[in-house]
Amino acid sequence: MKKQIYILAAILFLTLAAPVVKANDNKSKPEITASQIARAEVIHKRVEEIRDLDKSQLSREERKQLRNELQELKREVKSMGGGIYLSVGAIIIILLVLILIL
Repeated sequence: MKKQIYILAAILFLTLAAPVVKANDNKSKPEITASQIARAEVIHKRVEEIRDLDKSQLSREERKQLRNELQELKREVKSMGGGIYLSVGAIIIILLVLILIL
């Protein structure tokens, strides 16, 4: 019985502690060019327009097109800048270590 509990605990720990890794070709932080800043401003304005739009008057197909457009804009903005991704398990472990240290 104890062996099964230990195995279950190990599986749970490894599942929660698995880090989410983002592939990155270069190790340095990517530099944002002036054209990328301008494109980000255009994207921001378009998102604001869509947010202020009265969606109750749109057909189902038009709402679907807006959703797809927003998803494409989100992917484009995400690809412009890098980021660090942490899994929930990693955050919990970091918090526990900090609590134990303090």
